[in-house]
Amino acid sequence: MSTYTQIFLTFAKIGSFTIGGGFAMVQMMEREVVDRKHWLDHEEFMDMLVVAQSTPGIFAIDMASHIGMKLKGTGGGIVGAIATALPSIVAILLIALFFQTFKENVYVEKVFMGVRPCVVALILAPCFGMAKKAKLNKFNWWIPVVAAVLISAFGVSPIWCILIAGIGGFLYGKLKQ
Repeated sequence: MSTYTQIFLTFAKIGSFTIGGGFAMVQMMEREVVDRKHWLDHEEFMDMLVVAQSTPGIFAIDMASHIGMKLKGTGGGIVGAIATALPSIVAILLIALFFQTFKENVYVEKVFMGVRPCVVALILAPCFGMAKKAKLNKFNWWIPVVAAVLISAFGVSPIWCILIAGIGGFLYGKLKQ
């Protein structure tokens, strides 16, 4: 099987079986790309997470395109992006076709009420895994907490948090030398 086919099937599977968007995909993506396929190691994966989060666009598609590009250049990046987006596009088209028919259905509403908390868990679970891999410890745990509070409670742009943390990390590294 060609690498392009492997990239397509891997990211189409991730896009098909993950509800909740980009962050919900992180755990499944890491399992596939790092643990099963060994296309990246854990540190490379974390670096790509940072880059994908920092660049404009849809996070999951950014991740897939960065990973695909690392494997097979521009073509691999395009294949990864398309494969990640395709299942969502098909699902949205199907929902759009039939939504008017069942949107008032009590059972459909109950299903969505059950899925919502699961989506929150799918988004939170990778956060704990990333915290472990980011080597958070008793000295630096406060950084993501402060960033989360600044973003959610005070409306600070995540860009500022990323810039300040990056500059702070650079300065800390220089001082430590």
